[in-house]
This record gives sequence, structure tokens and C-alpha cells, in this order.
Amino acid sequence: MKTKLIATWLLGVALTGCQKDFLTIVPQTALSSATFFKTESDFLQAVNGTYVPLRSSFNDRAWVLEEMHSDNTYYARNTLYGAVDPTENVADFAVPTSGGVTANDNVLQQYRLDYLIISRANQILALIDGAGITFSSDASKGNLKGQALFLRAFAYFDLVRLFGKVPLHLTPVVGREDAALPLSTTDQIYAQIEKDALAASTLLLNKLNQEPGRATSGAAKTLLANLYITQKKWALAEPLMKSVITNDGYVLMPDYNQAFSFSASNKNNQESVFEVQYLEGSAGYSGSFIYRFIPSPITIAELNPITGTSNTQPTSQESNNIPTPDLIAAYETGDKRKDISIGYVTLSQSLRVNQTYPYIKKYARTHALHGNTGTNWPVYRYAEVLLFLAESLNEQGKAGEAATYINQVRARAGLAATTASSQADMREAIFKERRVELAFENKRWFDLTRTGRVKEIISAYGARVKANPDAYYFPKGAIPPPNAFTVLDDYYGLPAVESALTPNF
Repeated sequence: MKTKLIATWLLGVALTGCQKDFLTIVPQTALSSATFFKTESDFLQAVNGTYVPLRSSFNDRAWVLEEMHSDNTYYARNTLYGAVDPTENVADFAVPTSGGVTANDNVLQQYRLDYLIISRANQILALIDGAGITFSSDASKGNLKGQALFLRAFAYFDLVRLFGKVPLHLTPVVGREDAALPLSTTDQIYAQIEKDALAASTLLLNKLNQEPGRATSGAAKTLLANLYITQKKWALAEPLMKSVITNDGYVLMPDYNQAFSFSASNKNNQESVFEVQYLEGSAGYSGSFIYRFIPSPITIAELNPITGTSNTQPTSQESNNIPTPDLIAAYETGDKRKDISIGYVTLSQSLRVNQTYPYIKKYARTHALHGNTGTNWPVYRYAEVLLFLAESLNEQGKAGEAATYINQVRARAGLAATTASSQADMREAIFKERRVELAFENKRWFDLTRTGRVKEIISAYGARVKANPDAYYFPKGAIPPPNAFTVLDDYYGLPAVESALTPNF
């Protein structure tokens, strides 16, 4: 996809629709839907722009709300820096919520990024079937339309899992009245995601024929299966995953380390079903999430072996997304994924008694300049396709067949075949396998909510944090705040700033 896919989107969120009234004159100097969408190239540029918010979402917010809000990672305080409450509260399960809304900025920004994707997709879908526009082929038009449908479905799937109920915008917003829609039910949103993802799966090209980095038919089928599994529609998920396995050309990379992109290579590899694209360099498309995850305060000498940059700089911020001792203990003896996923660094300036911290190693790829990486974010990998199929089979009473697919994932990790044979044991084995295979890929929180295990697992996790703060990276003498682990809801409150703009929240 390279720079073409992540070009800056030139249109605003709410462009006006084409006017049929010949008396309505659009100034030729104004860029609007009436003047922009004329050629296939225009739609290609619009589709490119619809991907763009994913970069901010995965670099800045999604991991806060979907990974650090779990028992996989935690927030390591640096009392010399000062608390960053919106992030700290998410990790502590203490997000202030009243009347169904919250002022947490991470919530607000993720909500807005998802709707930015939706607004751009809506503009494309409203106009792409219009008269007078010539495409090089029906397949080319379908591929562009399929990408817009996939991205809209993807954004709504994120929103519905974060909030449960949100406004369902399916056409461009052209006025204030259109902007304040009532909240749609979870089932209504699920139905639209299903419709969009199903259509996308028939329109998109497969991995072999698609431009690297763009959504594929396999990505759409995986998204749709993820929806069905969330809904516990196991019999619908099974054929989708079997189709991806049989027809879409994905394979497990032989080495788990090779499943993830480096800063300038190994992107969109044979295991990658969909990943968010970043580009190292001065073009403005780089990522920096590894710097948000690195424990601090860290010196140049401590950081340089991790990043390998020519201009390494110390950092002093609070530390995000630090692997918990709970996750570290979840790896079985001999699991190759553990040392690939998690590294350790000793911070000479830390105020903690034990100055050695774990960090997310599988994203710590060497690169040229401090704070500027091209490491892509894995959204869906073939390993998850195998685990989705295993889960959908097991929930239909086919534990023996499910073992075939979980064991493929385990074999690459250097582990023996699972010993689970009953449905209950296999269910737990898959749940545990997802945790270590997909660690730090923003899966854990949604696994907890869709299986109904938030209160069970997070209550016990919170008790361990409170009983032993030092083990969870608190500086000497520091303890969790009084409200820690008191907000154990499956959904976040809707953004308070947005609620001020609508009567429907």
C-alpha cells in the first residue's frame, strides 16, 4: 500500500451531497463531493483516506482501551513525572462514568476516529454507484466499494464492542439534524456489520491479487467470523474460516518472530490477514507505539540496545502497556513465543525496588531515528483464523476436530499437542491459547467481554494488584488508588463531549 494508501484525505467529515437543482452553483474553487468524485482516481484517493484514521487509532488509543484494560498489561507509575489520569484510569478499571457517559479522553478520541472512518466510507458508498463515472473494470469498482464496506464494518465492530449502543450513520451527514441520531441497539449494529462485511467479502480481491496493505476478501471473512463468534453463531463462523484456510493463500510463518513486521521489511507477509500500515521516514506516516510502551525513565544506554537508533534519546514519561506477571506466568514451559513477545530492561533511575521491567519485545524492531518507526500493527493474523475455527468447532461439540487447528498454532510455538478432549477443557485451552498467541494485539479485553468473564477474571486480578503493588510496577511505597478495580462494566460510557451535542445519549 505504501505511501499511496496512506495519503492524506482531502475531504472533510461531512461533505454535502450532489445537488440536482441546476440553480445550485458550486464554486469551482471549492472541494466538495459535487466537484471531487468524478473519476476512478478520485474514488481511489477517497478509499486511501478512509484507511488513514487507523494509524492514529492503533498508535495512540486502541491498545489503551482494548489491551491495557485487561489483565495482560498494566500502567507503571513514574511519580517524578505525574499521573496521566485518562490512561491510568483505564488500566485501573476506574474510568469515571456517570449517566452512561465519561469524560475520559481515550474514549473520546477512539470514538471520533472510528466515526471518521465511517463518515469517509459513507461518502464513497453514497456516490460510487452514481451515473457518469467510468471505472477501468467492474472488478476495480467492486474492489474500491468492498474496501469502503470493510472499513465501515470494521469501525462499527470496534464501536459496538466498546460501547454496546452507538448512532448508526449509513449516509453522509449534511446538516446538524443528521448528526444527532438516536442510539441503535447492539443487534441493529451487528446486523449492519454483517451486511457490510458479507458484501465486502464478495467484492474484495484475495491476498494474491490485492495490493499489499489493503483489505482482502480473507480479511472481510475473518471480520465476519469474528462478529459471528461474538454473537455465538458458531455454525456460521465455521465455513467462513474453512474458506479462508482452503482458498485464501495464508500460512503460518515458520518462526513466530516472523509473523510481525519489521520497521522496513516483512510487511503484509503470508500470515498477515490485515494490518495497519506505517512507514518509517520523513513522509509523516511513521508510528511510535513502541516508545509509548517502553518502561521509563530510561537512559540512552538502556534504550539504545532495544531501538538501535542513531539519535537515541532518554524518556521520562509514565510507562504504558507493561506485560503483567499474570500474562508472563500464562506461558507454558518451552513456549517459544514468550521470549519473542517479552523482553526485559533494567532502569537505573527507577524508584521501584526491583528496577527490572518487562516490555513488549515483539514490536521493538530496530530502526533509524528515535520516535520514528515503520512497524505495522497486526489486526488479524492467520493464527487467529485457526483459533477462530477451533473455537467455532468446539462450541458445536467437535472438540476432536478443533484440536487439529489449535495444535497447528501450538506446534509452531514448540509445544506438544493439547491434552484437552472434552468441550469444557477445549474451551479453556483455546481461551488460554488466544491469550499468549495474540498477546499485545488488542484481543484480550474483547475476549473477556464476549465470554462473560470480566468480573471473574478482573476482580481476581485487581485483588492481586492491591495485595502486591511492587509486583505490578508501583514505586516503593506507592499503592493503587482507592477507586481501582471498581468499574468492571463490559462497555465504556459514551464520550461526554459528544453527549453535549446530542439529546440521544
